[in-house]
Amino acid sequence: MITVIGSVNMDLIATTDRLPEPGETVTGTDFATAPGGKGANQALAARRAGADVRMAGAVGSDAFATEALALLEEAGADLGLVRHLPGPTGTALILVGGDGENMIAVIPAANGKVTARDAEQAVARMAAGDTLLLQMEVPEEAVAAALAAAQAKSVTSILNIAPLSDAVDRLAAQADIVIANETEFARLSGRKVETVAEATTELAALHDKTGQCLIVTLGGDGVLWARDGATGHVASIRITPVDTVGAGDTFCGYLAQGLDAGMEFEGAVRRAAVAGALACLKHGAQPAIPLAADVDARL
Repeated sequence: MITVIGSVNMDLIATTDRLPEPGETVTGTDFATAPGGKGANQALAARRAGADVRMAGAVGSDAFATEALALLEEAGADLGLVRHLPGPTGTALILVGGDGENMIAVIPAANGKVTARDAEQAVARMAAGDTLLLQMEVPEEAVAAALAAAQAKSVTSILNIAPLSDAVDRLAAQADIVIANETEFARLSGRKVETVAEATTELAALHDKTGQCLIVTLGGDGVLWARDGATGHVASIRITPVDTVGAGDTFCGYLAQGLDAGMEFEGAVRRAAVAGALACLKHGAQPAIPLAADVDARL
């Protein structure tokens, strides 16, 4: 069983031929809305990967609340720990350029009202050996409380340290498994790296220091991992990206499902990497998350 404590958003997505420079206005080519939020994205990915999933978080009292939860509900996720609070649901304003890259501004709204008590109550419903999946789009007090409760209950904790905040260094040290992209890993290691070889060296050094399982997603360069004194690299499949929004969340959800199901570690990483790549072939975050059958067919 996987419990996800995190954000639930409504994504407002505009596509443009290219992303604007600071102070510049560009003309868009398309607009869409879709359910999002890093927590909800990862929960849906884990569910589509094949896991039983419980989502904990908060939405508002506005029209976006129902729509933001629609795909999770359709997928059969347990939404009993999602609170409905007065005020707006979290939103993300997303610009996607012609090359698939994106710029995002997130307004927390209800997500900012997720409390340490919410987190503790969610972990209290878990059993030893379950998997807890966390990100950084809810208050750090809630993330810290969830990590502490998971450790006390022998629940495996996975922390995706996105988006970066000043609390990352302290919180990452409490997780069993830490997932970061290149920029986030530079914050943990204290050094920006330019090549896969350099990243591997830095990853091994940080793993030796912390003893944690560490995973770094590198986009088209694949995924690096360090675990139990060893390091490895999983190459990415070749794709032409349409929209990279949600690719990292898809990776996290699929990885959590694989590990929770007892899959061999590198196999779980490889499957998650394929899922993350396939999520780049459609627009939007949750609508682009692939089904398990599609991922396994590509493997």
